[in-house]
Amino acid sequence: MTPIALRMMRGLSGLLVAALLLGVGEVRAHPHVWITATSEVLYAPDGSVTGVRHAWTFDDTFSAQAVQGLEAKTKGTYSREELAPLARTNLESMKAHAYYTFLKVNGKLAFEYPVDYFFDYKGEHLTLHFTLPLKAPVKSKSLSLEIVDRSFFVDFRMPEKDPVKLVDAPAGCRAFVRPPMGNVGDRKMVQAASEDSFKEGGANVTVGLLFDNKISVECP
Repeated sequence: MTPIALRMMRGLSGLLVAALLLGVGEVRAHPHVWITATSEVLYAPDGSVTGVRHAWTFDDTFSAQAVQGLEAKTKGTYSREELAPLARTNLESMKAHAYYTFLKVNGKLAFEYPVDYFFDYKGEHLTLHFTLPLKAPVKSKSLSLEIVDRSFFVDFRMPEKDPVKLVDAPAGCRAFVRPPMGNVGDRKMVQAASEDSFKEGGANVTVGLLFDNKISVECP
């Protein structure tokens, strides 16, 4: 693994990543990383929620830079074992951002450190799989799940088909994905904004909330 690849994954939303990404292509404003996110809410046999499992697919530019210089037995393909250091370093950097995942039942719930994490590489895209166990399982007929980077360095989007699944949930439970407040025009406006406006204290420091992915789960 090259030092550049390691440092890229160490600061997913840091200035070093921005510099590396901007250095390999045209200058562009926020966001700098695009992720297609699918998620699962996990249930125990007694109907309590135990955690959240993610599969996040990174854009092709970020994926290409992340694997650049990695040694692989077969050129152009990478095993889970070969990608394991990247997965571990990526999650370590996400810890400071609460893994961009917020599960709420009458307030925000706390997660343990991720488990069952790994990267796979298919079709020139990296996909990060990981599970966030709750520190304490919780029973509730309703909950909310949010996936967002408030700084909008990372643009999270959920696919139209099967964005969220409820695994072993009680009968009758359903998940609803609410569309974000921001639209195509808002995204263009943000992309045209000055990078300085995204720094701490800047006008756009929490602009990512416009593009928040919000999921509501309701059980009978």
